[in-house]
Amino acid sequence: MAFTLDKKHLAKYPFLKEAQGFVQTMDIPLDTLIRSELPTGARIREQGAQRLIAAMIPEKRPDNDTIAAPDEEIKSYAMARIIASCLNDRSIMDRLARYEAGRAGRFLEEEDDAVRRYVAESLGLEPETEHIPVPRYVELVSGLRDDRWRLVNRTVSRGRVDIGRQDLDVLVVERIRTVIRSQLPLQVPGGICMKLRESMDRISATYQQQMLEEFGEIDEGSFPPCMQALIAAITAGTNLPHTGRFALTAFLHTIGMETTQIVEVFTRAPDFDVGRTLYQVEHIAGRGGTEYTPPGCATMRTYGLCVNRNADCERVAHPLSYYKRRKKQEKPKPGSQAD
Repeated sequence: MAFTLDKKHLAKYPFLKEAQGFVQTMDIPLDTLIRSELPTGARIREQGAQRLIAAMIPEKRPDNDTIAAPDEEIKSYAMARIIASCLNDRSIMDRLARYEAGRAGRFLEEEDDAVRRYVAESLGLEPETEHIPVPRYVELVSGLRDDRWRLVNRTVSRGRVDIGRQDLDVLVVERIRTVIRSQLPLQVPGGICMKLRESMDRISATYQQQMLEEFGEIDEGSFPPCMQALIAAITAGTNLPHTGRFALTAFLHTIGMETTQIVEVFTRAPDFDVGRTLYQVEHIAGRGGTEYTPPGCATMRTYGLCVNRNADCERVAHPLSYYKRRKKQEKPKPGSQAD
């Protein structure tokens, strides 16, 4: 069925090729807006930065998304992608993709079937399907951590996975996230990034502050049982398998531990080699261009590393969620005094 998107649709779903085509045919090119000292250029740069800030700080996200000026919404999405690409930080790009996908998902909930169908088909999904081929399903859910998406927990018949309407809605949002993320980073000329240095510095500072608020100072007492067990095994003189080394290193890096501190943890291992360990830690921390995150609980179980589960483990699906939860429980309430 023929269907035409208007500018308001493009503002809601700026990852669609029609929206990107609109940016390329603007009366004032985006690179001109970036270099411009006029109020319009400053406003678009600020709106792009605000999208990134909203992506990193949940409290900054609007309860009710509104589209007041479609043209500027589309431009600000493009600007956010450029700033994120100049920063070239994997975590920031991940957060932007997740934020934009969630925002689009909220808009889709209010759309009629024609729009929902168009967006789904543009993403390569069948909007009315109740079954997805196994390979396609596995691809779509690869970034979803909840156990209900694991293939062993789904109904599979004749090589196809059964899904319901709510499942499809989640898969559409996840597909939006992966599409947006796959397009980042953009190839941005150095001169453009220099013009955006002020916005980049603000975003970096905001991200670092958010990470500090999420994880705070390192507290080994709040580590999940799996990570405590890995550290205990090293201390006891046990050589960890590769999966254990990877999981522990990625966890310690993500919560803010410095490379030298992580290497120091592994000095307790009987097969410790400083050069090899430093290389492995720096690789996982992103020196090679890809910054790795620790595996979720489902993967830890697959690795055979999920041990000593407790009540808090039952409430989370990721070691990082456990750590944040326990740190929040231990944090003194305002006005209270430590013993």
